[in-house]
Amino acid sequence: MFNKQNLFAKPSGPTTPERRPNYPNNLGSRGSSVLSATTATSTTNSLSSENQDANESSEKETMTGTDNANTTPETESSGSQLIVGPDVKLKGAEILDCDTLVVEGRVEATMDSRVIKIAEKGSFSGKVCIDVAEVHGDFDGELTARKQLVIHATGKVSGVIRYGKILIEEGGIVSGDVQSMNAEEAAKSARVQPLVANKA
Repeated sequence: MFNKQNLFAKPSGPTTPERRPNYPNNLGSRGSSVLSATTATSTTNSLSSENQDANESSEKETMTGTDNANTTPETESSGSQLIVGPDVKLKGAEILDCDTLVVEGRVEATMDSRVIKIAEKGSFSGKVCIDVAEVHGDFDGELTARKQLVIHATGKVSGVIRYGKILIEEGGIVSGDVQSMNAEEAAKSARVQPLVANKA
């Protein structure tokens, strides 16, 4: 039933003889056919799940590759990347060793990395210390963008915000304690330290 000869293409190279497992003699012919059918079914199921996984990954590449490439400025994104999909909620995580985090769903976490990209329908709350932040969606919490913070027209950022450079498109919203890291360092150095008299 499952053993059709031409079901799958045969390789063009030299073939190795088929290896058959040794079954106990008491199974008889009926036991052998049941085992063969079970093996063929599990092989078919694993092949169909591999095909499904391949189709899903190609759909994700199509969805994330074409639409976002036209609207998103180029940022360095080599290395490891974590994409939190639109229907995914990630809560209570500490994200480590991830060069780029792309948030299309909802994330509540802490993160120390290089790049965070929050999609238009994405939402991040928590503490982030990164090089570049690009916000199309919502951010709430502590954000330190060492190099650059980009807030697009649909972006909303609130909380304690520190940045090296900032770019806010018309329509972008920023609220909370917002300071340049350069201004913060200048303010610290400008503070007068109280003098304490030495007791002799």
